[in-house]
Amino acid sequence: MQPVDFIHQLGFAGLPAEVVDQAKRCVLDLTGVAAAGLSTPLSRTIRNHAAEHFAPGQRAAGLLFDGRKASPVGAALANGMTIDAYDAHDGHPLTKGHAGAGVLSALLAFVQAEGKADGRDFLTALVLGYELGVRAGMALHQTVRDYHTSGAWVAVACAALGARQLGIGAEATRHALGIAEYHGPRSQMMRCIDHPTMVKDGSGWGAMAGVSAAYLAADGFTGAPAVTVEGAGMAALWSDLGSRWRIMEQYFKPYPVCRWAQPAVEAVLSVMRTNRLTSADVERVEIETFYEAARLTTRRPANTEEAQYSLSFPVAAAIVRGVVGPAEIGESGMGDATILRLSEAMTVREDVALSARFPGERWARARLVLKDGRRLDSGDMQARGDAERPLADEEISAKFRRATEPVLGRRDSARLLDRVAALDSEDGALAGFLELLFSPAGSRAAA
Repeated sequence: MQPVDFIHQLGFAGLPAEVVDQAKRCVLDLTGVAAAGLSTPLSRTIRNHAAEHFAPGQRAAGLLFDGRKASPVGAALANGMTIDAYDAHDGHPLTKGHAGAGVLSALLAFVQAEGKADGRDFLTALVLGYELGVRAGMALHQTVRDYHTSGAWVAVACAALGARQLGIGAEATRHALGIAEYHGPRSQMMRCIDHPTMVKDGSGWGAMAGVSAAYLAADGFTGAPAVTVEGAGMAALWSDLGSRWRIMEQYFKPYPVCRWAQPAVEAVLSVMRTNRLTSADVERVEIETFYEAARLTTRRPANTEEAQYSLSFPVAAAIVRGVVGPAEIGESGMGDATILRLSEAMTVREDVALSARFPGERWARARLVLKDGRRLDSGDMQARGDAERPLADEEISAKFRRATEPVLGRRDSARLLDRVAALDSEDGALAGFLELLFSPAGSRAAA
C-alpha cells in the first residue's frame, strides 16, 4: 500500500491484537514520562512560552497536566518538549531516535482541536504515526550524511496524522508531508550530545512543524515532495506498510538517560548485584562501548540535560544508589559527592567492534576495580527494554506509577492507567483519558 493510501485507509480492524497492545504500552509510557518531565526547568519554560506566544484561537489544545491551552501548533511544541525533558521515552534503534514524543503530542493536539476520534481511532492514528515516523527516520539516515534529531523526521509523521484527522485529499496530503519535511528541524544531534542543553532531540519542534504543515496544506499551501517518502530508492522502506509493524520494534527505557548510556548502566549493575558490592568497595570503573556512547562526556553535570546526556554520571549513580531515576538526574544526584567522585575518575573508551554493531545493537562492557585490588568484568551487555529483551508489562506499569504518583497522586495515577487500558474497549475511555491528561496537576499529588 502506498503511504498516502495507508494514511487514509488504515482502520482499527486492520491492526493485529499485539499491535493494539503495543500502542497502549506506548501511550502509557509516554504519559508517565510527560508527568515526570513537568518538574524540569525545560518543561516549565516551554509551557509558559506556549501559553504566552501561541494563544488559542478558533482551535485550541491543552498543555499536559497544566490546565492551560494554546493553539494546536503551540501545544504540540510544548507537549513534545515536556516528554523529551525527561529522557525515558520509547525509541527505535534504526532511527537513532524517538517517534513517540512527537507523534503523541501532535495527535493529542489534532484530537482536541478537531474533536474527531474515539479510543479506537486514537490508537489507530497513533500506530499510523509510529509506522510513518520510523520509516521516515530510517529514510533520512539513508539519504543524508549528518545525524539529525528526531524532530527532523517525526515532522513527516505528524503531518500525516493531521492529513488523516483533517480529511484532506491525496494530493493535499502529499503537500503536507512535503511541507513538514522541508521545514522540519534539521538539527544536528551530536551538537547537543557535545553541548547538552534544552534543545535536546527536537521532538517538540518536529511536532510543531508537522501540525503546522497539515493545516497549511488544508488551506492550499503547497510543498515539495517529501524525499524520505517519495525519493529514489525509498520504495523498499515503505513497501511493507501494514504487514511489518515497526511499532513492535520499539524499545522502552528503564532509566531516564540517553539510551546510549544504558548498556553501561546495565553492565555495572550486573557486576554490583552478582558480587553483592556497595559503592564503598569500588575504587574506579572502566567502560568500553561504541563511539556515540563514548561521546557522552559530561562528568560533573550542572543541570538535568547534562545529567541525561552523560555516560559516566548515570553509571556512577547506579553504583552508588543501585538505581537511576528522577532523584539521580536532579539536584540530589548532582550534589552527591560519591557519585561525582566515581564519575570523574571513570575511564570511558571506544571499542571499534562494538561501534560496528551500532545502531542496530548497542553494547558496553564494564570493569570494576575494587579497593581490595580485585578487577571484576561484566562481559558484553545490552540494555534491557529492546524488542529482543523487553521490559515486562509490570515493569512499565511500575515505571508509570513512579513517574505519575508524585504529580497526580495515587488515585489519579491509577485512573489514568485504567483509562489507557480501556482505550480500545470502552465507550468514553478517550474522553476520560483526555480529562486526566489536561487537568492541572496542582494539588492532585496529595490524593
